[in-house]
Amino acid sequence: MAGPIERATHLLPQILKKREFDSNKAISGLRQILWGLFKKIVIADGCAEYANVIFNDSANLSGSTLVIGALFFTFQIYCDFSGYSDIALGTAKLFGIDLLRNFAFPYFSRDIAEFWRRWHISLSSWFRDYLYIPLGGSKGGILMKIRNTFIIFLVSGFWHGANWTFIIWGFLNALYIMPAIIYNTNRNNLEIVAKGKLTPTFKELISILITFSLTVFAWIFFRANNVNHAFQYIAKIFSKSLFTIPKYQGIGNSVTILIITFIFIIIEWIGREEQFAIEKIGLKWHKSVRWLMYYSILLAIYNFTGSEQQFIYFQF
Repeated sequence: MAGPIERATHLLPQILKKREFDSNKAISGLRQILWGLFKKIVIADGCAEYANVIFNDSANLSGSTLVIGALFFTFQIYCDFSGYSDIALGTAKLFGIDLLRNFAFPYFSRDIAEFWRRWHISLSSWFRDYLYIPLGGSKGGILMKIRNTFIIFLVSGFWHGANWTFIIWGFLNALYIMPAIIYNTNRNNLEIVAKGKLTPTFKELISILITFSLTVFAWIFFRANNVNHAFQYIAKIFSKSLFTIPKYQGIGNSVTILIITFIFIIIEWIGREEQFAIEKIGLKWHKSVRWLMYYSILLAIYNFTGSEQQFIYFQF
């Protein structure tokens, strides 16, 4: 229902051919389901609780608090949607079916073009093949490329709903990607950042932080109730209250989810070269240590079960 959007040429032949149980594929599938459940139930639903508190009372909160609210939603939407995709891909593996990858660590992107190659990959490729290319793609000169890019992102915004907040979100992303389109640098970062290395270079780190900040800013429009709410939210961020100590209901309890989210980012970074973060983590560890990791994840899922939040993309 929410992706990955499969092509008939990729999916139907797999359904038609005879499939036999593959234990290695099943184990990988179960690990991916486990990680997807962790992302959805622990990170996404945990962040959603405080994102809702802050966005719903934004008029009475400080700029510093609203920044935290935007960050909560940023991780909520990523872990909600990519967690769903991981559960879908992992389940398919149990039946011997390979689905298209839908997320490839987008928050580690070094520019907006790379972000959109890594975010909701199946939808982005659908827009490319069925809208961008039929419009002329990038063959008709710079003006046609600019026009087609704006059309793609505006349609992407409208696809999420008939609300001006989504249209502005799409427009912002079109603006973000314009320098790469104009200067033809949109395919500069095809490989995952710092491939084969433990840490990124200083330049890569700055690029990631800038791209992430732009993405967080755009998500404010995506989450806001309406355009006025979004502009008031942003105006509050760029006020003197940005330099005050954050305060919001449940701030003490939110420390737990902040710490877990930080650990989650580290795990995602370690596993960024794989199909999903824990695909290879622990495979060579002693069995007892590996199962300790599994039980730790299950315990976290168990402890956070209860603050159920509907999958965000079920509404689109």
